[in-house]
Amino acid sequence: MIDLTRDALVGMIDHTELKAASGETEIARLCGEARSYGFRTVCVNGAFVRFAAAELRGSGVLVCAVAGFPLGAGTSAAKAYEAAEAVRHGAAEIDMVAAVGALREGRRDLVRDDIRAVVEASRPALVKVILETCYLADEDIEAGCRLAVEAGAGFVKTSTGFGPGGALAAHVALMRRTVGPAIGVKAAGGIRTFRDAWRMIRAGASRLGMSASVAVVGEYERAAASPEAWPDDGPAGPGGTPSPSR
Repeated sequence: MIDLTRDALVGMIDHTELKAASGETEIARLCGEARSYGFRTVCVNGAFVRFAAAELRGSGVLVCAVAGFPLGAGTSAAKAYEAAEAVRHGAAEIDMVAAVGALREGRRDLVRDDIRAVVEASRPALVKVILETCYLADEDIEAGCRLAVEAGAGFVKTSTGFGPGGALAAHVALMRRTVGPAIGVKAAGGIRTFRDAWRMIRAGASRLGMSASVAVVGEYERAAASPEAWPDDGPAGPGGTPSPSR
C-alpha cells in the first residue's frame, strides 16, 4: 500500500550541503533546488546561514544550521555561541552534535547539560541532537535520546554523515521507540535512493537529511506512477506516515 504523498516526502527533507569545499555557488544551487521542490529546510554550515536565508526569502523553505559539527567535541559554550549566531543570521533550526565521547563513557549529566546549553541559546529555533549512532551501543543510543528529550530538544538525529557509518533503520526504530511520538527522529547519513528513504520512514523517521534529495524525489515519482515498483522492504514503522513536523 502506498501511504506516502509527494508533499509529505518533500516536507520531511532537509536538503543538505555541508562539505568543507563548498562555497556560495553550491549553496545557491542548494537553495534553488529547495525552493523549486519545496523541501522543509536547507542544512548548511554556519558561514552560509545569512546567504541561504536571503536566497530563500519568501519561499517558505527554512534554514537549518549545524553546531559543534562534525565531532561534537567542542565546549558547550562554543556550541551555544555557534548556535545563537546562526539563529541571529536567520536559522530556524539547529542540528547540534552531542558530546559523543561523554555519552560513550556514561557521563550523562555532561551530555544533558551540553544539549541544554544549545537549546537555550537557540530559542526560538528547533534543536535536533545528532547522536552519531555508528559509535554507540544500543543502550547509549537510548540514553542519548532520553537526555535530548530531558534537555528540551525537539528531535534526535542519527548521524553527521562524516563518521564511519550513516543511518541504519534499526537505529531509527530504536530511537522512535525511545522518544515516542511527540519528538522528531531524523535519519541522515548515506540516504541516496528512495528505497533508502522509504526504509527510514517505515522505521519511524519523520525527517530525512540528504544531499541526494532531488534524485530521491525523482525515484519516488517514478515509483508512485508504477505501484508495482514501490519498494516494500525494510522494517515496519510505528503506525502510518509520520507528520513532517515531528
